[in-house]
Amino acid sequence: MNNNNRIRLLWISFLSYALTGALVIITGMVMGNVAEYFDLPLSKISNTFTFLNTGILLAIFLNAWLMEIIPLKRQLLFGFVLLVLAVMGLTINKNLILFSLCMFILGIVSGITMSIGTFLITHMYTDRQRGSRLLFTDSFFSMSAMIFPIIAAKLLGYHILWYWVYACIGLLYFGIFVLTLYSEFPTLNKKDTNTQKPHVKEQWGISVMFLSIASLCYILGQLGFIQWVPEYVTKSFNMNINQASKLVSNFWASYIVGMWIFSYVLRFFDLHRIVTVLASLSSIAIYFFVNSHNPQYLGYYIMILGFCSSAIYTTLITLASLQTKVASPKLVNFILTCGTIGTMLTFVVTSPIVEKNGIHAALHTAVGLYVTVAVLCVLLGFVTKHRYYIDFTD
Repeated sequence: MNNNNRIRLLWISFLSYALTGALVIITGMVMGNVAEYFDLPLSKISNTFTFLNTGILLAIFLNAWLMEIIPLKRQLLFGFVLLVLAVMGLTINKNLILFSLCMFILGIVSGITMSIGTFLITHMYTDRQRGSRLLFTDSFFSMSAMIFPIIAAKLLGYHILWYWVYACIGLLYFGIFVLTLYSEFPTLNKKDTNTQKPHVKEQWGISVMFLSIASLCYILGQLGFIQWVPEYVTKSFNMNINQASKLVSNFWASYIVGMWIFSYVLRFFDLHRIVTVLASLSSIAIYFFVNSHNPQYLGYYIMILGFCSSAIYTTLITLASLQTKVASPKLVNFILTCGTIGTMLTFVVTSPIVEKNGIHAALHTAVGLYVTVAVLCVLLGFVTKHRYYIDFTD
């Protein structure tokens, strides 16, 4: 593989995470406008966004096998067609069923690109480089999550309809489409997998179970927190939409800075120890945010939370890939799937809590999930195998 092609594949991975970040995080910004557009209660319209998360989950889960059947390049090119159709569907209808279908299609497209992007990184890099590259790639999720709430706030502030936000997000996939046209992709077929068969059949063990549950709880806690923050601060502290979007953007800005710093720092520290420390600090930061009565401190707490939690998810994925001698795509996709289940459950879990007990109760649930991640990271220390398989000379 020549260097130019490797760079193109790397940028496809970057943009795949940016696309997912934009689609997932923008929900909290447009949800109120969508509810008004369809003249439905906020708690009901939030459930329709579960179709987006379900599509992401289904695509990541199935693509662990589909990558062996359908070439990666063909998947990405077809995904562009699906995305164009979904965005067009959002702009020309006022039917809730069609809206849900378009959300599901956007989720499918996002899940396909994200699973391919993750596979490309794990295929091109090994050991400590893999963790560093995955973390840097994941920073594009955060950059997108920081930029698009600002774009959405500007568009909505000028009374531009919410679906144009999704048209802007579509530009990210246009970049993936152009890069895909000029790139050559690695093949993953039955013949290749057979050569790795003895390694793939290794027992994953209880450590993978801890990592999978931690991934699910972390994503569910993070999104359950960040998706309801705009509504929480506007209603509890009388902030306007621009102030709420700035708070969300501050979270992702500090998240990005943390990712860039930890992508370097992770090379010199034990992955398990650092993720345990970060999960513990994140639990403390989110607790102070949720229980604060002074709006002046919210910005500080959310930035600390963003920084400390920035490396958690990617480190969990990297630790999972190091539980066996060879990280099969199925193992990596399994952890991604567990994290995506957390994404899918975001509104399934939080909407009933909001409806019965209010938004503040949903944020307290997020605190409990962060604490659960910290506890699981401590337990992982007794069973992890990553120290046996990592190459410390890398």
